[in-house]
Amino acid sequence: QVRLVESGGGSVPAGGSLRLSCTGSGFRHGSWYCMGWFRQAPGKEREGVATISTRTSTTDYADSVKGRFTISQDNDKNTLYLQMNSLTPEDTAAYYCAAVPASGVCFFSEQHYNYWGQGTQVTVSS
Repeated sequence: QVRLVESGGGSVPAGGSLRLSCTGSGFRHGSWYCMGWFRQAPGKEREGVATISTRTSTTDYADSVKGRFTISQDNDKNTLYLQMNSLTPEDTAAYYCAAVPASGVCFFSEQHYNYWGQGTQVTVSS
C-alpha cells in the first residue's frame, strides 16, 4: 500500500516562495508511477497543478502555474517536490500529492490517481 505524506505548506506574502515535499512509502520495486500535485481552494473543485512520470521524468503543468512552479523528484529519497515561486493569493489552497502505477502519459484528472496524501495548506496573503 502506497502512503504519501506532504509537508512544507505555510503562509507567505504575495510574491513569496514555498517548496512542498511529498514523501512516499510502499512503492512496488521496479514499478513506474505517475506522480502529481493537486490543489483545492475553498468552494472550488480539486485541480491538477503538475505531474511527473517517474519513468521518463516528463513533466506537465497547469497553465495557471507554468513558469512559476516546478515539480521534481528524488527517487533515492522517494520524495516528490513542488517548488512554488511568485505566489499569488489565487494559489491559496490545500495541496495534495497523488500517485498511480503507470508507465505512460500522466494525466491531470484526479480520477487517474488512486493514492493520495492528507494535504498541506498554502496561504498567500496580498
